Amino acid sequence: MRKKTEKKKAVYSVSSNVRFMVRRAWQERKSVLIFLVLGSLIAVTLDVLKLFIAPEILKLVEKRAPLPQLFCTIVFFTLALMLAGAASSYIDANTFFGRVEVRLTLLEDLNNKFCLTSYPNTTDPAFLKLTDRAFNAVGNNRQATEAIWKTLGNLLAAIIGFGIYLALLSSLNGWLVLVTLVTAAAGYFISVRLNGWGYRHRDEENEYSHRIFYLISRTRDRTAAKDIRIFGMQPWFADLYHSVLRLFEGFHNHAERIYLWANVADIVLEFARNGIAYVYLIALTLKNGLPASQFLLYFTAIGGFTTWVTGILSQMTTLSRQSLEISIVRECLTAPEPFRFEDGVPLPREKAAPYEITLDHVSFRYPGAGQDTLKNISLTLHPGEKVAVVGRNGAGKTTLVKLLCGFLNPTQGRVLLNGQDIRQYNRRDYYLLFSAVFQQFSLLAATVAENVAQSVEKVDRERVRRCIAEAGLTEKIESLPEKYDTHLNRQVYEDAPELSGGEMQSLMLARALYKDAPVILLDEPTAALDPIAENEIYQKYSELTAGRSSVYISHRLASTRFCDRILLIENGVIAETGTHDGLMKQGGSYAKLYEIQSRYYRKGGDSREEA
Repeated sequence: MRKKTEKKKAVYSVSSNVRFMVRRAWQERKSVLIFLVLGSLIAVTLDVLKLFIAPEILKLVEKRAPLPQLFCTIVFFTLALMLAGAASSYIDANTFFGRVEVRLTLLEDLNNKFCLTSYPNTTDPAFLKLTDRAFNAVGNNRQATEAIWKTLGNLLAAIIGFGIYLALLSSLNGWLVLVTLVTAAAGYFISVRLNGWGYRHRDEENEYSHRIFYLISRTRDRTAAKDIRIFGMQPWFADLYHSVLRLFEGFHNHAERIYLWANVADIVLEFARNGIAYVYLIALTLKNGLPASQFLLYFTAIGGFTTWVTGILSQMTTLSRQSLEISIVRECLTAPEPFRFEDGVPLPREKAAPYEITLDHVSFRYPGAGQDTLKNISLTLHPGEKVAVVGRNGAGKTTLVKLLCGFLNPTQGRVLLNGQDIRQYNRRDYYLLFSAVFQQFSLLAATVAENVAQSVEKVDRERVRRCIAEAGLTEKIESLPEKYDTHLNRQVYEDAPELSGGEMQSLMLARALYKDAPVILLDEPTAALDPIAENEIYQKYSELTAGRSSVYISHRLASTRFCDRILLIENGVIAETGTHDGLMKQGGSYAKLYEIQSRYYRKGGDSREEA
């Protein structure tokens, strides 16, 4: 059973979207609009020349015109067709680049929107879905943001041609013109209804395509190669692939049967229209002695008139559909921002300034959640203080970090910077205060130096070398083929070296050192390492970031003993706080967790089995 989806009305109208695209083309590439108009005029000119060439030559033959006159007429039409065709080819060849450029400016705007949007938007399913649809609308030459120019050009040509042919046929019987209009419109709407079946069921087709693509991509994914061989999954993949392929073939067989009826209806209506035109023109010839040249002209004009009528209807339908996609792009670009950016208060970063961050009775609940993740948290991070946040998985440690560094706004309470609510500031200025390393960090498809500097333009190479040395990674980087200019990320560069877990953590440390921000945040970036390696990395962070405020997140309690203060998060609240020695003396939850973990470390186990 196919699911019925509720259609959401577009925010922007067709006329509004057309004006939007025209303004964008006028700003970025005026030639797009100029070529559009010229192309439409030339298309109509070509059609009119083809309409008149045979009747005009036949008329000269009927009048027994001299051979030179007949020859000159043929040469005139031939040259006119050649010139118009050459002009059309020139416009087609040169308008392509401008149209691509206009579409790419929209793609650039979408990239900027997604890269710079407020963090909550990046986790909002509705925004993510809107973004995916918007990127799809600018993804290639066939999408609406580029194809609309062809649609507008065809529509303009159809309107001009309709006017010319209507004037030409106005001398004939009005009923014949009306019959032509009615049959053309009926044929169009029947065709749209039947041929549109595939469009209306595109979600079903996309689902089959998605399944087939997923199966093919998984069998080609080298990360799945071991599992496929060890567990003998090849027959299972093959059976699943063929079952989905049969469903896909059945879908298309059903579609082809529907399209066949559309062709039958089109043939019947065309036969009726041409039959009526033949009868009327033959009667006119027998009664009034209509010349063969005019008979040919009018009969051909009726067919051309039908083409222009269906062209207008077809292009309007296409334009309406394309407008929906353009509306999605505009909705994404104008999606509301929960944070303040350029309209916020500037927050200049002063390297020597003391920054104190306070969570003032902060609670936070994720959208759609049944309860708060954090409840009434009050905490102050003093300048130069090292604070550890520990607790079981899911306790709310990462959420606490996101609130501190401004990725989230609290549901209740305030986050204060030196006593001022951070919501008033330009949030990008606030981000400059932090160097952060998270569990899932980004490795750019760029050089080692560019990864450390997080920039491809302004890279201080001496500073990169110093940070790499401080992170203990100089020997590894110097051994690479291009040293600091070695490209990383094998998804783009096939010969890129693969760094070990510890080397990757050292690279992230170098990145954090390069930014040289007053506050360091580490959200379990070493969770994949063994306890000893994690402890060494954390000790290195502590040594190299001396004098700066630091927040260390870990579920391994032994790694954060060096911190000035340790906070134990349980059930969304700060259950215990103090130094490592003080918390051990209390004998509470922290001491029990520490004892459990240390027992497993001594046995060679993994602390995550218990904590």
